[in-house]
Amino acid sequence: MSFPWHLYLMAAMYIFAGIMHFIKPKMYKRIMPLYIPNHDLMVKLSGVAEIILGIGLCIPALKNISIYGIILMLTVFLLVHFYMLSSEKASAGIPKWILILRLPLQFFLMYWAYWYLNF
Repeated sequence: MSFPWHLYLMAAMYIFAGIMHFIKPKMYKRIMPLYIPNHDLMVKLSGVAEIILGIGLCIPALKNISIYGIILMLTVFLLVHFYMLSSEKASAGIPKWILILRLPLQFFLMYWAYWYLNF
């Protein structure tokens, strides 16, 4: 079974994002809500999840479960996006208008993943 090239683009995007959790962990720790425990572990776990789910998109037997995992992960990541809107410190210096635009982007990414369930 051959997948469309843009599914591989999505996979590469998540794998790259996951790798960045290990290259720039401080960037991710800065945006973690204070109520989430053990930021070091959570940054690593979320990075591993993104890498595994990205790879899973490229394996026909794992594609659909990876899609559901991505949608769930993006839903959980909404906590971070709302937290970043809560204060100047939480925003990590990102302009508020960009943070606001990231919210519909999350829903677009969820829809983009969901769209591949039919392939």
